[in-house]
Amino acid sequence: MKKPRLSFWQIWNMSFGFLGIQFGFGLQNANVSRIFETLGASIDQIPILWIAAPLTGLLVQPIIGYFSDRTWCGLGRRRPYFLAGAILSSLALFVMPNSPALWVAAGMLWILDASINVSMEPFRALVADNLPSEQRTGGFAVQTFFIGVGSVVASAMPYLLTNVFGIANTAPEGMIPPSVKYSFYAGGLVFLLAILWTVWRTREYSPAQLAQFDGADVAQEEESSGVKAALGDLLRMPATMRQLALVQFFSWFALFAMWIYTTSAVTSHLYGTTDSSSALYNQGADWVGICFATYNGVSALAAFVLPWLAQRIGRKGVHAVCLVLGGISLLGMSWVKDPQFLLVNMMGVGFAWASILCMPYAILAGSLPARRMGFYMGVFNFFIVLPQVLAAGILGYFTKTFFGGDAMLALALGGGSMLLAALLTLWVKDVDETLSQAQDDRQAVAATA
Repeated sequence: MKKPRLSFWQIWNMSFGFLGIQFGFGLQNANVSRIFETLGASIDQIPILWIAAPLTGLLVQPIIGYFSDRTWCGLGRRRPYFLAGAILSSLALFVMPNSPALWVAAGMLWILDASINVSMEPFRALVADNLPSEQRTGGFAVQTFFIGVGSVVASAMPYLLTNVFGIANTAPEGMIPPSVKYSFYAGGLVFLLAILWTVWRTREYSPAQLAQFDGADVAQEEESSGVKAALGDLLRMPATMRQLALVQFFSWFALFAMWIYTTSAVTSHLYGTTDSSSALYNQGADWVGICFATYNGVSALAAFVLPWLAQRIGRKGVHAVCLVLGGISLLGMSWVKDPQFLLVNMMGVGFAWASILCMPYAILAGSLPARRMGFYMGVFNFFIVLPQVLAAGILGYFTKTFFGGDAMLALALGGGSMLLAALLTLWVKDVDETLSQAQDDRQAVAATA
């Protein structure tokens, strides 16, 4: 049996919850380093404080994926998990900007990121569950659109609240500015409402239906459950997944460097200050929000272009080109003298971000069995988390010891890492495209027979 194609609006409703997820994630990425510095963190402490975020993903996503593969209740298979994650994330977003001390903020980042991961993992599996292979690239592209839109608004929120609504973006030393606080409150509300929309408007296939689509035996699937089977599945990881692992590793090392060091790099290089309580520092930090909004806005628009390009040069080709654009853009940030010109660099990063959110998952889904989709999607997160853990462990030392405390050089290192990821993409085997080419060859032979 083959899965029926879904309409555009069915895919839209199924992916709408990612708007909320990325609203929360965008607020985290654009403002957590700012909160840490405000509460007294030094430049070399920031990577270690950020380590909570990837570690929670390393633990949470495979576990949630494993159990969601085996869940079936009134809400379905994946929806119970991203609803629970949304409730916890919304609460954490309200608490985070009110942290009274640095250690509290670090703990809240741990809770917030764990909750976001509980919501995020089932969404990736949901697209793979509900869509036939020919619609998966488009399905992940719609997710990318919502990720971009949510991040644009979230990243720009403090700037907009200050410059449009007149809310203060400064506060006494050691205090979080009101513009940041209100942004997090708005994020908590948007996160929950967006998830509720997807829960209400989306249906899921039962385990028996998915087994029929996958040509699997339900009894066999039940017998193979358990920790031993999970470890066996881990060892039998598909070749495509192993190849994509290296691409993901170097891509996400670059992204992590960008997220944790852009605020420090821009405020010190282009605004000439490291005083987190000064008006100039907060002006620069707000501009970083606009930069992040720009790359996310570009990614939202690119989401509609990438599937079209993939039909012409293949998903691997699209991903390699986009990663090259991102790598060159990060390398080029050190040459920028006017903050306005950073927006050009962020456009290149936006294409890389759009592809990172779409192409690896579309390629991966074609190589995975439906009955293990959630588990393998969770395991795939290892190759997002491990480079971030490595970056958190070494970037602070590198920046202090070899870069003289210059955060801009850490961004350049990230650019080189992304270029390496682009090269490694060329060695990935896209199973769906291979099968499609084989089918075209058979049809050509049949036509000439």
